[in-house]
Amino acid sequence: MMYDTIIVNGDVITERAVEAVDLAIKDGKVVAVVARGTPLEAREVIDASGHYVMPGAVDIHFHCRAPAYPQRGDFATETRAAAAGGVTTIFEMPISKPCCATTEIFKSRRALGEANAYVNFALFGAPGLLIPEEVHGMADEGAIGYKIFMTAAPAGRNDEFEGLCLPTNELLYQGMKLVAETGLVCAVHAEDNALLEWHTAQLQAAGRNDVYAHNESRLPHVEALAISTLLSLNESIQCNLHIVHLSSREALEVFRRYKATGSTASAETCSHYLLFTEDDMARTGPYAKINPPLRKKADQDALWGGLADRTLMAITTDHSPFTAEEKERARTDLWRTPPGSPGVEELVLAVMDAALTGRLDLLHAVQLISTNGAKRYGIYPQKGHLSVGADADIVLYDPREKTTIHQDMLFSKAKACDKLYEGMTFQGKIRRTLVNGRTVFENGEIKGEPGWGRFVRPVRENVYKGF
Repeated sequence: MMYDTIIVNGDVITERAVEAVDLAIKDGKVVAVVARGTPLEAREVIDASGHYVMPGAVDIHFHCRAPAYPQRGDFATETRAAAAGGVTTIFEMPISKPCCATTEIFKSRRALGEANAYVNFALFGAPGLLIPEEVHGMADEGAIGYKIFMTAAPAGRNDEFEGLCLPTNELLYQGMKLVAETGLVCAVHAEDNALLEWHTAQLQAAGRNDVYAHNESRLPHVEALAISTLLSLNESIQCNLHIVHLSSREALEVFRRYKATGSTASAETCSHYLLFTEDDMARTGPYAKINPPLRKKADQDALWGGLADRTLMAITTDHSPFTAEEKERARTDLWRTPPGSPGVEELVLAVMDAALTGRLDLLHAVQLISTNGAKRYGIYPQKGHLSVGADADIVLYDPREKTTIHQDMLFSKAKACDKLYEGMTFQGKIRRTLVNGRTVFENGEIKGEPGWGRFVRPVRENVYKGF
């Protein structure tokens, strides 16, 4: 058989082991996995000598907000950044203008992504209008899951969050019940709104406008209390609950207690919580304003422990592009400065660095950024691993090289805001990224084109509950 592409001489990271095998690709899929050196014919031969050949990352928590703010980024710019970072599938959150809370808005965003994305993409819906026809309509159109905020909409951004925010328990209960009917994942931003607003009012009354005031408004108990509420409600609702960007030791301990008693909820953390602490805010100022905030070293250590014992099932980015001008607003008004930071170009580097330096097992590292997210959301075995029948979403990673982050190498439109990672050096380098069998990034250059990425639908029966 004449294949489209073969990848030879690499060390392929499968779910079982690092294997000396070659891969054959045809029509965008892996169609053969054979012993290294097996004679194969192909139109393109990629020599992966000295490289790990690994499944592309599946970033299950991503924002580009298109078409709301093109000055921050859009499907084209931010999926180019994903490709450069070895991320071959992104799950786009529903914050936009208008919020992705109806079937018609969902279809419009899907069409926009299909025209502009360089990598594969899935879309979350927002169930907070509490209209059953819209929630089920988005599921029928291919929603990967639903996103809920337990906090109220930020001041001045109501249209971006309409349908996302369910800040009282009775509203939250109704939203979770509706999502449960679809069988899809219900991803929740867990911070207790009443406590958050009380802390914020106290700090504002005291005249606080420093970047640390943001951290003090969202102390770990704000997150822990919200997670306890969620998990208590879900004991009767039994939706496919997933807690996003878990950030603190206190919250992790609450989550761990519920898991010990049989909860099927899952939880992720983000690379910035694993690599940075509140001490980094002195260096980066408002560019490190994130919700939930960066925590203390003890929280960071606890999160690494939560990964090691499999309590946390994924590492994500919460990639959030803004302009430098918006971030600099904190110099005069911290409370109006948008929270979030870019990070999609550093996810694979950060996690592979942890594997190559002994902090994570290599197979576990790939599970955390690729396989587990694909399983949880029902797109495995199509995505998240390398075997016959899987989509040919592949990264060639050179463990012998090093990568130092600097703004000129980045592709995100928000690269001027990527201050946290500036100057960091990681072990390894992303040499090539293939999406659906085609090279979209190679040796620092984008090779793909807008519209090559495909819309990804979940298979509801495959949504995994075993984490």
